[in-house]
Amino acid sequence: MSKPTRRNVVPNRAGGWDVKGAGTRSSAHTDTQAQAVTRAREIVKNLGGGEVAISGRDGKIRDSDTVAPGNDPNPPRDTK
Repeated sequence: MSKPTRRNVVPNRAGGWDVKGAGTRSSAHTDTQAQAVTRAREIVKNLGGGEVAISGRDGKIRDSDTVAPGNDPNPPRDTK
């Protein structure tokens, strides 16, 4: 079984937002957080699904998203 794919959307010290994987290099750099989240979802989808973790300006994870066909460990109970 392959290791789950994860990308993190984090603020860049010089301004803007980075999409990072397990290493220290950025996979992408954008001006806005929304653009970074969209790009992170594209990258994870192209890699076969996984998790996107979204950090706030303070560096704390504020949201996460599972991209299909990833395996969500805590799927939502509602069906909205």
